[in-house]
Formats: sequence, C-alpha cells, structure tokens
Amino acid sequence: MSDDKRPEVWIGHVRMTTRALDESEAFMEEIGLRSIFHGEEIAVMELRGGTHIVLAQDKDSEPDKASFDFMVEDLNATYDQYVERGYSVSDIEKGRIHNSFIVTEPGGNKIVVNSSHVPDHKLV
Repeated sequence: MSDDKRPEVWIGHVRMTTRALDESEAFMEEIGLRSIFHGEEIAVMELRGGTHIVLAQDKDSEPDKASFDFMVEDLNATYDQYVERGYSVSDIEKGRIHNSFIVTEPGGNKIVVNSSHVPDHKLV
C-alpha cells in the first residue's frame, strides 16, 4: 500500500472559449501556466497538478465568468503582480473560506483567483 495521501482522482481538462486565442494563451503563460499545445483553433495550457485548460478560439463568443477558478499560495502577492502587469482586476474580497479577486483575461473572460486553504502542504 502506498503512503501517497493525495486523492486518487483529479480534474483532467477544463475548457474556456475565447475571442483572442493567442492573447489568452500568452496571458495564461505569463501568469504561470505551461503551454502544452498550440493549434489554429485551440491551445492547451497545464496547471500545477497536471490539469489542462483547453482554450478554444471562438471569435463570436461572448465573454463570461470562467467555469473554473484558480488557487494561489499568496493571494496578496499575486494581486500586486497582476496590478503591476496592468491586468484588469477587482478588489480583493474576504470570504469565509477563501479571499479572492477576479481577473479579466484578454478574451474578456472573468476568472476568480482564490487564496489557498490547503492545511498541510506535505499532502500535496
């Protein structure tokens, strides 16, 4: 039996349409995701833990709230970094479990950025 305490299942892929594929991909890479694949109509970006975001080009799509959120170790430092880079961000809101803010990516989609609540980083 393994001593690995991580859950046995994780999210493989999430999808987000964007009107600006190249700009959305560059934004994701700039904030720390890794580019896995770039095609004419999709780009695949990897997050920590191996989850992939599939960015799908749709010039007619209406920007929306992303169906996923990001979680970061240091929310205040991330917020300051995003402001310094000129990203459109909301104020930080204090929540019961997470503090969070919203960043708007170049395709117009709004992504919630949450503080981490992982109690023991040794398990991850």
